Amino acid sequence: MTLTVNGEPREVEEGTTLASLLESLKITRGMVAVSRNQEIVHRDQYPAVVVQQGDVIEIVRMVGGG
Repeated sequence: MTLTVNGEPREVEEGTTLASLLESLKITRGMVAVSRNQEIVHRDQYPAVVVQQGDVIEIVRMVGGG
């Protein structure tokens, strides 16, 4: 099925969770914020949230600096 991840179409298998999506993108869960269809998803929910056809996922990486 097709999702939009950070503005780009991405094919994933049915049953994909946010946690497995982040893992496939080699992104550490603790260093990002994720929204699904314009709603922030709490980090603890990533393993339970199953993405659906047409979902729009935005992943924002935390960057330190000064």
